[in-house]
Amino acid sequence: MPEVVCNTSPVQYLHLLGRLEVLPQLYGRVLLPPAVVSELDAGRALGVSLPDVRSLSWCEVRPLPVNILYLPGDLDRGEWEVLNLAHQLGALSILDDGRARAHAQRHGLRFTGTVGVLLRAKTSGLLGEIKPLLEKLRQLGFRLDNDAFATALRLAGESKP
Repeated sequence: MPEVVCNTSPVQYLHLLGRLEVLPQLYGRVLLPPAVVSELDAGRALGVSLPDVRSLSWCEVRPLPVNILYLPGDLDRGEWEVLNLAHQLGALSILDDGRARAHAQRHGLRFTGTVGVLLRAKTSGLLGEIKPLLEKLRQLGFRLDNDAFATALRLAGESKP
């Protein structure tokens, strides 16, 4: 399986949905740069329900490569490290932030996000339906506008004709 590098928010939201297991089922090993692990640790210290990724056999903390891709300073450290590690490895990035995705696109990096992971899990037969999960994401504060919601349902084959 190709390597994937995951940012904080997809781990957080998939965990809160009770669907974190789709990451290893879809991608095998998931790489996390140190800044992402630090962000997850900081959230847990504040009482946020987040996994300790060091205890997950399918997660690997991977240090930032020596040869880094220059990215502007409008990204947080986790996003910056995800994109640099993905660039170094030629890996898929899993991230939700719009600015980070725009940088990935500009640099020719492959990326997806939490909704893309859920769609792939649905089309792979790992999930029966994603509509309740998308609704729960919205309840959790995930930004998913009506057009993106409808598009995801259509792609999942769950929209009404």
